Amino acid sequence: MINIPRLKPGIVAVSRDCFPLELSRRRRVNVTEACRAKKILITEIKTVVEKESDVLAALDEVKAKGINALIVYLGNFGPEGPATLLAQRFDGPVMFAAAAEETGKDLYGGRGDAFCGLLSASYNIGLRGLTPHIPEYPVGTAAEVAGMIGDFIPVARVIAGLKKLKIFAFGPRPQDFLACNAPLKPLYDLGVEVMENSELDLYDIYQAARGDRKIKAAARDMARELGKGLAYPDLLEKLAQYEIALMKFFEANLGASSYGIFANKCWPSFEKYFGFVPCYINSRLAAKGIPVACEVDIYGALSEYMATCATELPATLLDINNTVPADMVRAAGKKIKDYQPTDLFMGFHCGNTPSVCLIRGALKYQLIMRRLMEGDKEPDITRGTMEGRIKPGEVTIFRLQSTAGAALRSYVAEGEVLDIDPKSFGGIGVFAVREMARFYRHVLVEKRFPHHTAVAFQHAGKALFAAVRMLGVEEVFFNQPTGMFYPSENPFR
Repeated sequence: MINIPRLKPGIVAVSRDCFPLELSRRRRVNVTEACRAKKILITEIKTVVEKESDVLAALDEVKAKGINALIVYLGNFGPEGPATLLAQRFDGPVMFAAAAEETGKDLYGGRGDAFCGLLSASYNIGLRGLTPHIPEYPVGTAAEVAGMIGDFIPVARVIAGLKKLKIFAFGPRPQDFLACNAPLKPLYDLGVEVMENSELDLYDIYQAARGDRKIKAAARDMARELGKGLAYPDLLEKLAQYEIALMKFFEANLGASSYGIFANKCWPSFEKYFGFVPCYINSRLAAKGIPVACEVDIYGALSEYMATCATELPATLLDINNTVPADMVRAAGKKIKDYQPTDLFMGFHCGNTPSVCLIRGALKYQLIMRRLMEGDKEPDITRGTMEGRIKPGEVTIFRLQSTAGAALRSYVAEGEVLDIDPKSFGGIGVFAVREMARFYRHVLVEKRFPHHTAVAFQHAGKALFAAVRMLGVEEVFFNQPTGMFYPSENPFR
């Protein structure tokens, strides 16, 4: 997986000057050893921060050791000013945690009062306008704090990725796809760069890649990946040319950013000029950690990238598409498990899901576009989808979106893809999310989220929820369980 941050987390102990400094130092060592036992790689910062001059020394050490995610650890009460100044001056994601007391046998000289100290630090965090990661219960033993650090790492990877991300967009959205449109200002507020280009620019870079020596190698790699699913060998060089064109553009235009993703026009005029649908190439780049969102869905690409950073696995972008017919539910029997029929839906897109996430993925044609563009003719310009049944297993559906008024909101819900044949075309699967019907009505519909959802192939709700909160997003929705009413839900059902 390329195109996502490689984290090197570091831990800094802080100590209030009226408490034993050695208490914080020793507890920091214990946390580091507990991390090692859990196979969490973390670097100790030897400087213990008591005063502002220690902040400067610690930051120098952090820089020298290449730390890009920081844990500020209150081994005792801690100095609220220097501790939060350290977080403010550090250029990366920060977590705060505090030490629990270790034994009732030493509550005179060995009591640290970090439980109280974190309250003081939190007030100062607010004064400085910071949004660090604070675990659900941020006080614990060495082993418990190590677990918190393990949970923080995927959150930090998302934040670090967005901080150095550029989104390349090609073309306007297709007609009647206003749902994929949203103001760009909130992206700049997050530190994300956006480079918008025309559909003609996309065609130009494709033409310029003709004859590139990398095309044949890319085509061979596609043939190897597709295996028995290679229905159209004559199409591979065109597809390879498109892939090489996108990657050359990516490398030439990252500029000051470290990571890049795409949101590209893919129909209806694309097929006439390029001679194929781009879905398979979108799937291949997503497998490498470079999501390419369909229909110029900029926030969809962003959401897909966040899912990739959270899991270190390929993600995809799907339509929350259609219901599961009652006869299919009955025929599935025990495969439905204990889900209600209204917990189920089909996630679908034309063919942008990576082949590693599919059962028997194959190169096919886009049925809907063929109907629109080619009628009853043999498929030609509508070929190029990566189709197959999405593999059963854990999933998280997720979206970060701007409203028309430029306010960010998000949702996240965990579920699974069931081992049920969806009996349809495209990249498609039968999804199960608890209380999906209520979530659909009171979040997706009522809050006007687009039909596209990012799909992480792992339960990643904890990390994504925490990351979005670190970004300062106030409205973060989830699939509320039975008995927990949405504000607008009618209680008299």
